[in-house]
Amino acid sequence: MTDLIETTFDRLGKQLSGRLSRPGDDRYAAATAIWAKPTGRMPRAVAHCRTPEEVQSAVRAARDACLPLSVRGGGHDWAGRALCEGIVIDLSAMNGVSVGPDNRTAQISGGARASDVLAVTDPRGLAAVTGSCSSVGMTGLTLGGGYGPLIGRFGLALDNLLAAEIVLADGRIVTASHDNEDELFWALRGGGGNFGVVTAMRYRVHDLPSVHSGMLLFPFHEARAVLEGAVEIAAFAPDELTVQLGLVGGPDGTPLVMIAPTWCGLPEQGEARLAPFFRLGTLVAGAVDTMAYGASLAVFDPFLVTGQRVFMGTCWLPMLDRSGIDTFIRAMGTAVSPGCAILTHEFRGAASRVPAEATAFGVRRDHVLVEILASFADRSEPRDEHWHRRWVRSTLRAFSATALPGGYPNLLTGSDAERAAKSYGGNVNRLTEAKRQYDPDNVFCSAIPLPVNRHTLAAE
Repeated sequence: MTDLIETTFDRLGKQLSGRLSRPGDDRYAAATAIWAKPTGRMPRAVAHCRTPEEVQSAVRAARDACLPLSVRGGGHDWAGRALCEGIVIDLSAMNGVSVGPDNRTAQISGGARASDVLAVTDPRGLAAVTGSCSSVGMTGLTLGGGYGPLIGRFGLALDNLLAAEIVLADGRIVTASHDNEDELFWALRGGGGNFGVVTAMRYRVHDLPSVHSGMLLFPFHEARAVLEGAVEIAAFAPDELTVQLGLVGGPDGTPLVMIAPTWCGLPEQGEARLAPFFRLGTLVAGAVDTMAYGASLAVFDPFLVTGQRVFMGTCWLPMLDRSGIDTFIRAMGTAVSPGCAILTHEFRGAASRVPAEATAFGVRRDHVLVEILASFADRSEPRDEHWHRRWVRSTLRAFSATALPGGYPNLLTGSDAERAAKSYGGNVNRLTEAKRQYDPDNVFCSAIPLPVNRHTLAAE
């Protein structure tokens, strides 16, 4: 078997013009240095691809050598889906972005991050629907969902996907859209990377010369009043106003209340729309201003330090009511380090008006996504891992009584297949059938967990 693997690597290395790296290579180290520091066994090789045909060669090589396969796009997934013990397809060099002549669509390569897209769209007064920070890979974000500051007006990121070029498990390169491979296109929008390697996306972009946005911080002892006030403002807000809430660790370790509002409507209304947030409590720090959309995402980037150990939990709440706010406050009061945080993402407006059966994404009712984050330096004591993991689990349990079934698939781990199945609701059977059709051998098993495995796929 070792001889087969080495022979396969030699052949793949030639097909990639030498861009196959192994442990000890500088390029290997860079590709495996993802946001959440990996633990456990590392890849045997990384295929640094520049074209769909090179991706095709890497997929076939992994199958020929019976090796696990994963895809590294933006490298931001905390659950470690980007890495596996076999071959990692590194798309980071495939990060090109171009806007069509009509300024209505953009062609986005599979390894592009939000920052790559924003660098092209901001100068044109355009915006693509992204997540909340600019370092996240666009493809992974989009295929799994894509909550962000523009969700109320323009929907999820996946609602703006118009077509996808994809290398399938059998090595074929196809384009999926409403008019071609429509079942695959349906499954891609929510099913994640379960069906192949997306090497390019055609994406809808929107006229948006600026937003009014920023981050406001308030003292923790005012948390209940500030959060209740922010929730009330959001409840009566138009689609153009999105509000992200959070409890985060301050510089001295004391928690702070974070309010991050974004107004993407008429620029002249921005200041008035965000003014009520300043009256919620005693402002410790922060400001809001008119800025390019890309600049509004940069406020979170300093907090995303690559190489930290990271644990996350996620759930959906029908709404953030007084009980939920009390749970937030109690959980943050027991935080084990300044790296602990609880954040929310709204789901409303345009995203909620998409029929549930239109895409694989399963929950199309108004709700609040809760993100429970615990990060710490890798040099920490082993006991720190236990404390942080326990805090995430206990916080998640505290929300269980009121949470909707499942959780955001983009944040679930490989052991969460049961929760993932519940996340897709009435779409789960159709999604599973699509998996059987396009990846019957479960080659892309490192993707969002579905309630299938290699054995059940083969048997059925």
